[in-house]
Amino acid sequence: MSLSLALNTAKSSMASVSAQISTSAKNISGATDATYSRKIAATTTTADGSVRYTTVRRAQDTALYNKMLGATSSAAEKDALLNGLDRLADTVGDTENEGSPASKIQALANTLTQYANLPSDQDRAASAVTAAKDLAATLNDATSTVTSVRQQADADMASSVENINDLLGQFQDLNNAVIRGTVAGADISTQLDQRDAVLAKISEELGVTTVTRGNNDMAIYTDSGVTLFETTARKVEFNQTTAYSPATVGNAVYIDGVQVTGAGASMPLQSGKLVGLATLRDEVAPTYQAQLDEVARGLIDTFQDGGADGLFTKTGSVTGVGLAGAIVVNAAVDPDQGGNPVLLRDGINTDYNPDDAASFSDRLFALTGALSATRTDYSAAAGIGTTGTLAGFASSSVGWLQNLRSDTTSSSQYQNTLLSNASEALSNVTGVNLDDEYALQLSLEQSYTASAKLMSVVQKMFDDLLSTV
Repeated sequence: MSLSLALNTAKSSMASVSAQISTSAKNISGATDATYSRKIAATTTTADGSVRYTTVRRAQDTALYNKMLGATSSAAEKDALLNGLDRLADTVGDTENEGSPASKIQALANTLTQYANLPSDQDRAASAVTAAKDLAATLNDATSTVTSVRQQADADMASSVENINDLLGQFQDLNNAVIRGTVAGADISTQLDQRDAVLAKISEELGVTTVTRGNNDMAIYTDSGVTLFETTARKVEFNQTTAYSPATVGNAVYIDGVQVTGAGASMPLQSGKLVGLATLRDEVAPTYQAQLDEVARGLIDTFQDGGADGLFTKTGSVTGVGLAGAIVVNAAVDPDQGGNPVLLRDGINTDYNPDDAASFSDRLFALTGALSATRTDYSAAAGIGTTGTLAGFASSSVGWLQNLRSDTTSSSQYQNTLLSNASEALSNVTGVNLDDEYALQLSLEQSYTASAKLMSVVQKMFDDLLSTV
């Protein structure tokens, strides 16, 4: 080997090792960043045997990354739904909770029986009316909660859509930078990391799939096939409904003019936070509201007096959706409104006790019997059967909510475990192992020292040669 060749080899080796040391230092610096992928300084051996630095590659595993994206979307969907179910369950209670509709119905039945056993006791009459008022208030509060949950879900959908549009704008800028860098032959590893990080955030909001094209250009589609990004970002649109009533129907989400949520969606989203919120707002909460409304309707029907509203009536003109929010105790028997609780025994619209007998109990026993009777006309839309007693139907309603919450909790835990496993597997392949990097740096420093020593020896030989001339 000539001295010139030896000198060039030493120089190229030092430059190559220097680039590798710099890359390793960046890896160590980015080790705590979950979005950072390990960088590798690529080298090549030339015809003269020297090693030259060429470019920076990054560690990646497309299959694991896509698995992580899918797990992110599924976990976000279940978490969004579970948050809403927690609010419903915490407020309404369960069948053994004194604040649940089922327990309130049982409390009313107990006070009616006590009053029927001693119909001359006006305190027992007042207790029965108080129990009825507590039951109506429980249904009112539950309806308010359901409406609030739906309104919050609607607001969260608006925030999600705003976030998606913002992230798509960031993705477009990064994608353009990746394309430009690829064409120019520049190091684009950092831009690729940043683009992947934005894509992961998008996958929290809705399920996505991707296609990588020439020059590292990437297109994004929803998990239902709607184009989300292809050269440019597609517009995601949603009109928030700020005022909610039980009967309000929320608006759908559109991507590039295609409806992706709601009953009329031709290409509905399959996963992501948006799906969980839409399911809560459009399916779960309305079904629960239907159950509450059926309890309210059953109470009004059961206590009818002479073909008109008896112990229970309603405010306004609500007859269907939201009836549970409008049910109240008839002012005629409510002492707080100037009413007489004894009319529960004697009749509000019909005189069942024309002799004003203090021991008259027929009407009260008839009401207790009606309250415990099996009904066969519950709406199928409530989703818990069409037959049963009022107390049984109310218990089934709470059981339905508890079971759904339990199933969603299990599903959320499972999906989050999958996400954790997928993220860990991806990190093992693409992340930075500090022990490995420190060992690599030590090896590179030794190589650098050896190359520097070789360069010093060659330089001395040159000097000695020149001194003889």
